[in-house]
Amino acid sequence: MTGPLVPFREIVLKVHSRCDLACDHCYIYEHADQSWRTRPKAISDEAISWTALRLAEHAKAHALPSVSVILHGGEPLLAGPERLRRVCEELTRALDGVAGLDLRIHTNGLQLGPRYLDLFLEFGVRVGISLDGDKAANDRHRRFADGRSSHPQVLRAVGLLRQERYRPLDLGLLCTIDVANDPVAVYDALAALDPPRIDFLLPHATWDDPPPRPEGSATAYADWLLTVFDRWDTAGRPMPVRLFESVLSTLSGGPSLTESLGLAPTDLVVVETDGTLEQVDSLKSAYDGAAATGFDVFAHSFDEVAAHPGVRTRQLGLAGVGETCRQCPVVRSCGGGLYTHRYRSGPAAAGTGAGDPGGFANTSVYCADLEALIRGIESRTAASLVPSAVADTGELLVAQQELTRSLLAGLHAELAGRGGDIWQEAWELAATVERYSDGLDEVLAHPYTRAWLIDSVAALRAERPGALATALRFPAYVAAAVVRGGLDLPVRIGYGDGDGGLHLPTLGTLWPAGPGERGAAEVRAAEVRAAEQGFVVRAGTAEPLVVRPDEATPYWRPVRRLGRDGAPDLALDDLDPYRDRFGVPVHPGLGPDEAADWSDRLAAAWGLLGERVPEQTAEAGATLSTLTPLLSAGPSPLSAGPSAAGHGYGYGNGNGYGALGVPVHGGAGELAPVLLRALRGARLRALTEVADLYTLDGEWHRPAPWQEEPVPLSALLAGAYERVGLAAYDPRYRDQARRALDTLEDAAELTVSGKSLLTTLREEADRG
Repeated sequence: MTGPLVPFREIVLKVHSRCDLACDHCYIYEHADQSWRTRPKAISDEAISWTALRLAEHAKAHALPSVSVILHGGEPLLAGPERLRRVCEELTRALDGVAGLDLRIHTNGLQLGPRYLDLFLEFGVRVGISLDGDKAANDRHRRFADGRSSHPQVLRAVGLLRQERYRPLDLGLLCTIDVANDPVAVYDALAALDPPRIDFLLPHATWDDPPPRPEGSATAYADWLLTVFDRWDTAGRPMPVRLFESVLSTLSGGPSLTESLGLAPTDLVVVETDGTLEQVDSLKSAYDGAAATGFDVFAHSFDEVAAHPGVRTRQLGLAGVGETCRQCPVVRSCGGGLYTHRYRSGPAAAGTGAGDPGGFANTSVYCADLEALIRGIESRTAASLVPSAVADTGELLVAQQELTRSLLAGLHAELAGRGGDIWQEAWELAATVERYSDGLDEVLAHPYTRAWLIDSVAALRAERPGALATALRFPAYVAAAVVRGGLDLPVRIGYGDGDGGLHLPTLGTLWPAGPGERGAAEVRAAEVRAAEQGFVVRAGTAEPLVVRPDEATPYWRPVRRLGRDGAPDLALDDLDPYRDRFGVPVHPGLGPDEAADWSDRLAAAWGLLGERVPEQTAEAGATLSTLTPLLSAGPSPLSAGPSAAGHGYGYGNGNGYGALGVPVHGGAGELAPVLLRALRGARLRALTEVADLYTLDGEWHRPAPWQEEPVPLSALLAGAYERVGLAAYDPRYRDQARRALDTLEDAAELTVSGKSLLTTLREEADRG
């Protein structure tokens, strides 16, 4: 097995091996493994102590911030309050100062009373209760050995947990599905109890012992669950339902929230009442001994269990499922289903991958149900799961601005007072600017502000030399906002940008001491204040400098504008110290004639785009704000795909949306496709910053029509996105675009947002 060992974060501790109910669907007593018969009824003091010791050493060795211990059975309450107190005391003592301890208990609730609940309050043990719905549903399986109903006693236990005193202990309800029960009646009965969470569980089954399917329906369990989903969704989703929330999470690119779905590696181990260490409990449904490891707490560490081949197999993610599952579009959500549910005695079935001695290389016995459930939830919720920014450029700009603002708030929190009076004064001034003008919005929207924020937070967290000085550039941003807003507010700034200059983002660079002092790098102090048609700078004892933002002087170099007929009014920023995010060298600064010539060629290139791709050109005019000259360009997209970061292709890694890097060389015919490619790449990168278009949990590679080697999905999507846009300008890209879109159609990594974008790309390609 490859990959690092995955430590256990969840321990199922069997404190009693018998039960006071005779549920006929119980995997412990009614399925293949009957090892419970030979185990002690209650866990011994020695097994408790060794378990606590092993857990503490494991948590310490792996620096785990917290671990969960689930007290289980049988029926764990049969262990009695004194034995449960001993368990809680030993675990709490062993983990004290090592890791946080999350204690839980799963019970049928029959024995639950104030004596237990007061004990659980003392140690913070949260309680989950098994209840299969209304009385008719619950009595179908959860009965006493003499056939009596357990429903009234379970409702009494749930009622106790709902009391104000015990409410913090309520973990929710666990419901095992029986498709013979009315799904609406089951859900309504559970929801009426106002639980903090509901877990719907598929009954454990294998290909050797498949679940009952009334009328032979291949999707009976999906149909049942989707009926519940509709009821839950219509009611406003009054409580979390873990199965549904897991599917919704993975559809949006998030993690699985349950062991029964998704590709997350297993991090659970079971300790039996005799101290035996076993794999996940559900394996008892497969065959006798399926969960065994040969280890126990007395002689073996948890690390030894974590290295067991059976455990490692369930930590391989996509590589741990059969070939059929790996090729399935919904595998990221279902993960091949619960490992136990894939079992078939003998070798794997044909078409499900190589034969496996344990018989787990099959699809799930619930395969059709899982696919129907995931697709059903997706079809019902796709519109609400896709952020509006995916289809609406205006919303994308808003989301980008919110992202920059969140980074600024994060920098403020990261400083935690270390910025002193200068930072605090600028922070308060920023709030004032925001009240009286749009100046701060304009400065925060500048693409290179994002790069400064990212660098500042990273430098502070890494405790790099000069980190505080980087963060304390903030007053210069506030000063630029004050000037843009025309507000009569003084802003104190420390400056010294390597060449003795003071850079005001979006405006230009000033050398307050005069041109003769360029090259001095020491940090100095200045005050900036807005004035009529510009601003005034006071530095030391020197005479105040009056600056008109658009007029170059020996001590002031402004950010210039493209300013050509037929082209958008863009900033030509060759000054900002954070503009170097393009993977190729940026131009150190264009002279007046160079800038004029470059502007003429860019305007001509823009004119070509307007003629051939007017819709894309119009959108770019609404979103693009800044062009920065580069000393070279990336290779032709016909022969090379984009890198993951977009380096060398006109859009940077770490910039905000709206900036492009464009080479200074080349005529209009050469610059037009470079501009278009950069525009497409910049928009896609902006989308990935505010929407999860694909999952990142172990990408596999696919063929790309522009190169021999397969590429990860992120690169394939980027290449397709660029080529769909370029194909409207140059038909040579059309074949590559369509072939890439065809490959993406069945990509399991795509989220609902990614699929929505793919649909838009297909429509765009068809129009082109």
